[in-house]
Amino acid sequence: MTKRSHADLVAERSQSKSATSALAASWRRSMLKHGLDPGDSSRPERLTLAELSARRQAMEGFLNVAGPQLDQLYNLVCLSGCNVLLTDATGVVLDQRVDDADAAQFREWGLWQGIDWSEAAQGTNGIGTCLAEGRQVTIHRDEHFHTRNIGMSCMDAPIWGPDGRLVAALDVSSARADQTERYNRLISAQVAQTARAIEAMFFRASFPGARIVVASDDGPDATMLLAVDQDDLAIGATRAARRALGLEREGAIRPRPAVDLLGRNGDLTGFDKAERAAVARALARAEGNVSAAARALGVGRATMYRRMARLGLT
Repeated sequence: MTKRSHADLVAERSQSKSATSALAASWRRSMLKHGLDPGDSSRPERLTLAELSARRQAMEGFLNVAGPQLDQLYNLVCLSGCNVLLTDATGVVLDQRVDDADAAQFREWGLWQGIDWSEAAQGTNGIGTCLAEGRQVTIHRDEHFHTRNIGMSCMDAPIWGPDGRLVAALDVSSARADQTERYNRLISAQVAQTARAIEAMFFRASFPGARIVVASDDGPDATMLLAVDQDDLAIGATRAARRALGLEREGAIRPRPAVDLLGRNGDLTGFDKAERAAVARALARAEGNVSAAARALGVGRATMYRRMARLGLT
């Protein structure tokens, strides 16, 4: 597809009311909401060093957590000519990993620190569309809005902060002309896994004095976490946990007894399993003597029986 025909196709579908795909919706936002021209070939503007430094300083704790994960991801994709980028919630690239041999091409495209890759600035692209829609996306070559970007493939995943709000986008972009959609899917899966790892690690770092509890045993979602204080009150929750447990979508959560959240459906998950294990160990050490086990746990005999009944121990 030529650059002109690509621009014409984007313009046509952006204004078509019958085009209902997610890609068409992003193209429409880019053209109608943000007033962009798909044929615009001007290079993106870059923040000054002082502006970039200020943004990086504001997210220093997050960048410190994310850095080792970026290194690991880059080690997996560097031989395939990929650029690993991490942005803030507005789409500005704050950190990256790229091979010297590929740097010139990515710099020419503007996939570089200090460049704004929001949809408002660049139209449909991996970073901007990921942040605009809050979901994992792959934008492959001519799916980009701007004709100047149709030579790249971008695989992105959002990273959610401990307050339930978007904090960043993780991107792997490829400059290879022979990049296939099948290979993109493999990279995309690794990007999503790394994004979840960064999210979980940043959540743990944000509650240094709390016990971190996995809120559910259902499914592989390692980001469904609760932060529980010394009084066994849930004081923090990841976005996935907030959604699963019906907590506040964003901001601070109202402290609640962890057992009320984790045991409300009658299933033993997280906190309940830990408590059950502790009670079972005390009973085993006391050779089944409930009074002795209660004394070891520092509770009364009646309380011990109530806990045993609730936890399904006889």
